[in-house]
Amino acid sequence: MSETILVTGGAGFIGSNFIPYYMEKHSEDKIVNLDKLTYAGNLDNLSEVADSPNYTFIQGDICDERLVNDLFGQYDFTGVIHFAAESHVDNSIKGPRAFINTNLVGTFNLLEAARQHWFDAPFAPKAGHENRRFHHISTDEVYGTLGAEGFFKETTPYAPNSPYSASKAGSDFLVRAYHHTYGMNTTTSNCSNNYGPKQHAEKLIPTIIRNCLNLSPIPIYGNGQNIRDWLYVADHAKAIDMIYHHGKSGETYNVGGHNELTNMQITNTICSLLDELRPRKDGKKYADLITFVKDRAGHDLRYAIDPSKISGELGYKPDETFNTGIVKTIKWYLDRA
Repeated sequence: MSETILVTGGAGFIGSNFIPYYMEKHSEDKIVNLDKLTYAGNLDNLSEVADSPNYTFIQGDICDERLVNDLFGQYDFTGVIHFAAESHVDNSIKGPRAFINTNLVGTFNLLEAARQHWFDAPFAPKAGHENRRFHHISTDEVYGTLGAEGFFKETTPYAPNSPYSASKAGSDFLVRAYHHTYGMNTTTSNCSNNYGPKQHAEKLIPTIIRNCLNLSPIPIYGNGQNIRDWLYVADHAKAIDMIYHHGKSGETYNVGGHNELTNMQITNTICSLLDELRPRKDGKKYADLITFVKDRAGHDLRYAIDPSKISGELGYKPDETFNTGIVKTIKWYLDRA
């Protein structure tokens, strides 16, 4: 039986990688992509599916309660895959209100619409709506920061340290509450830092690549020793597909790439690869552009994920190492430079 799935934020970085992946794998399903098209959304990233009869794009805001309810009524969604979020930590420090509105109120609107259209009463789904699923994409930043050792697990207590991560923690709790209070079939995934094609220019890896090509200073916060676990975006798309179809209702799954690297390691790797792929005309090294700047407020030291739950329960395994994924990423940006 084919599905009609509401994908929110599908014109963003991860969503625009997920939708083509999903549509190729599940060609019988229909996707309705609801995206506000803020600065982070780009329809050019969905050109490969734009003309598909199984794909519909709707420009709109998940904070628009009437629109969200109308869409549920019109399309009778069999599932929701919820990407839409404000996600840039620096922006959340400068202006947190948008993060509260989108990440908390927007998620609430989606859950409420799903509850009203899928349920007659708590734990009493409407006939034919018994297996409808709401999958929520979140971040490892809700867990706070790690020291030099240890990993985030699904059981790690939440300790968000930025307005962004606090708003995502709140949205995670809303999803959890709708499962436990109403019996909604929910799953949540908390992922590590994503990278790959189509990422917005503001993020670390596109910034490094762009500044190298423009011969501009490469800004590195603090001493560059902050550590993140990097996940290639296509591997994340595969994980979401697995969780949506096979994850256990009410459960959370951490998705990581087992690629712990400092910001300096990331920067030096990209500089070295660009030295080979597109050498500077002046003969200098791209690493000469590295410039240290004042550290970000509340900058978490280290994130690292233990993905053993999704690996053990669902058989998930990333296809890319950082060394293979970063080459694909750089070449994608070079082709468009």
